[in-house]
Amino acid sequence: MPMRAIWTGSIAFGLVNVPVKAYGATEDHDIDLHQVHDKDGGRIRYERRCEVCGKKIAYKDLDKAYEDGERTIVLTDEDMDALPAEKSREIEVVQFIPADQVDHLMLEKSYYLQADSKSPKAYELLRRTLENTEKLAVVRFALRQKTRLGILRVRSKVMVLQAVMWADELRDAEQVAPEKSPRISEQELKMSAALVDQYSTDFTPEEFQDDYQLQLQALIEAKIEQGEELDTEATFGSEERGSDSGEVIDLMEALKRSIEGRKSKAGSKAAKSKEPPAKKAPAKKSAAKKTAAARKPAKKEAAAKEASPSPHKKKASGSGKKSA
Repeated sequence: MPMRAIWTGSIAFGLVNVPVKAYGATEDHDIDLHQVHDKDGGRIRYERRCEVCGKKIAYKDLDKAYEDGERTIVLTDEDMDALPAEKSREIEVVQFIPADQVDHLMLEKSYYLQADSKSPKAYELLRRTLENTEKLAVVRFALRQKTRLGILRVRSKVMVLQAVMWADELRDAEQVAPEKSPRISEQELKMSAALVDQYSTDFTPEEFQDDYQLQLQALIEAKIEQGEELDTEATFGSEERGSDSGEVIDLMEALKRSIEGRKSKAGSKAAKSKEPPAKKAPAKKSAAKKTAAARKPAKKEAAAKEASPSPHKKKASGSGKKSA
C-alpha cells in the first residue's frame, strides 16, 4: 500500500525554510487478534460508559481530565487547541551534534520526511549537509497534541525525523545497579572477549524473523484447513525447558564451552560448503499440514463427529495484539 502523509509542515534551518511531509517509517507486522466469548465465539467489544449516568458515550462527546486525588480538572478540545505549541507546524533546528552523543535509550518512533515543494533544493541542501558533516540536527516539533524533541538524520536519500524522549523521562539506572560488583578475573575477561570475537559479524536484520508471528500464522492456517481445533504442542512440538536443578556452572567453564561450540559450528559450516551441491529435494509440506495428516481422527471419532454438530472454534492462543 502507498504510504500516507501523517503530518505536513516545514523545517526551519536558520533563515532557510524546507517544506516537508512526514510519513511513518515503521509498521507493525503483528497479527491482529480479537477477543471473543469462549462459549459461543461472540465478539467482545469495549463500551465507553459514564460512571455517573450509566449511558454509553460517543467519542465526539469525550473530554480529557486531570485528577490530583482531590480535584478533577476537565479540559475541553477548545482548551487543548488553544495551547500555542499545538498550533506549530514547524520543525525547528536548534543544534547540530555528533551522532555518538545521543543515548539510544532516548530514541522513539521514526518518520520519513519528503520534500513538499516544486523546488526541493532546500531539502537536498540540508540532507547533503547532514550527510557530509556526519552530524545530527536536534529539533523541536509538535505532533498529536505533544511538544516533542527529535533528531534529523539521513537514511539513503531521505531525511528521517526521529522522536527523542525528554531527559526527565529517563529513569536513573543507578536504582537497579548492584550494590557491590562481583570480582571478575583477567582470565575471565579474556575468555569473554574471545567469545565475543567468535560471534562478531556485520548486522544483517533480514536474517532474523519473528518466530512467534510465523507460528501463530501457521496455527491459524492449520485450524482453517482442519475446521476444528488443533493440539498446539503436536503442531509445533514441545518447548525445550532449561534445567531447574539449580546447578551453578563455573563462569570460566561456560565460556570455554561456548567458544568450543562456536568453533565446532564454524568447522561444520566450512565442511558443508566444500561438499558438492546435493540434488534439490521436492518441497516439503508445512509443519501444520504434516500435523493435520498425522493427527487424522480414528474412524469411530470421525463417525461421531459426522453425527454431531462441529464444536465452535476457540480463539487462537497467543498474546498478539487485541483490538476492540
